[in-house]
Amino acid sequence: MKTALVLTTTLALALPAVAQEAAVDWDLTIQPEEKLTTAHTEFDNGLVLAARCQEGTFQVLIGGLPEAPAARDLMSARRMLGISFGDDPVSDQGFMIGQNRQVAFSELPSSLARSMREGGRMQIVVVGAAEGGRNLRYVVELPPSNAAIDQALGACGHPLVDPRDRELDALGDDGLPADITWRRRPVTQYPQGRTFTAGFAVVTCLGRPDGQLSDCVVETEFPANGGFGAAALKATRSGRLVNRDGGLVPLTRIVYRTNFRMDSGSDPSTGSRIRRSENE
Repeated sequence: MKTALVLTTTLALALPAVAQEAAVDWDLTIQPEEKLTTAHTEFDNGLVLAARCQEGTFQVLIGGLPEAPAARDLMSARRMLGISFGDDPVSDQGFMIGQNRQVAFSELPSSLARSMREGGRMQIVVVGAAEGGRNLRYVVELPPSNAAIDQALGACGHPLVDPRDRELDALGDDGLPADITWRRRPVTQYPQGRTFTAGFAVVTCLGRPDGQLSDCVVETEFPANGGFGAAALKATRSGRLVNRDGGLVPLTRIVYRTNFRMDSGSDPSTGSRIRRSENE
């Protein structure tokens, strides 16, 4: 399978609750001229899974999904999918929808890739996507991938094992632990220079007892070369957390997502333009 299939091909619509046999192993495509390493596999129900590192940005894509509704702002379009592995319960995870609305980009791709590399039974639930408004459930048997996915993670400097992944399950929809809120949200400056008119970045940090953020890492950004990850990472220095109960902020992982738009009147574009510096 060509890597371009993940992004550009119109993928077949899958049927609900049909188990599919996995391929022998994940395929690996390396394109040095594009600084791109992609691990990918597909199933005969049309579902495509890919983990890729491009120019230092790591992404996990799920393709072949029912088309997501059109969004007013393409770059801030968000879709929740239910994900589970093995006998674990299904949990909601956030995904970004790109120009091809049958493809979803994980907001926490390295954690998801580490789960996928173990192989085994994976479920993907799309709420209301089946006939009559029922949930559409994909059940696939993933082949283990201790080579292809490992190379994609390694190309972006992401660890193959991270015990902090377990902390993500305890976070709320806002990416914060219970009873923790923002005293001051990070103030984001739009990256200067030649880049895209819209995009997003997801950063994870360690909340410290005094409310400051430390050990921040860019989990993913889109587009990959727009400078949005670096801008979001820089903004975390100004963010402060507070415990609603008046106590100290626990030493735990938090997730911070920020969306970027050049201005309210401009449409998202895959072309590059010169922008002024401005707050989000």
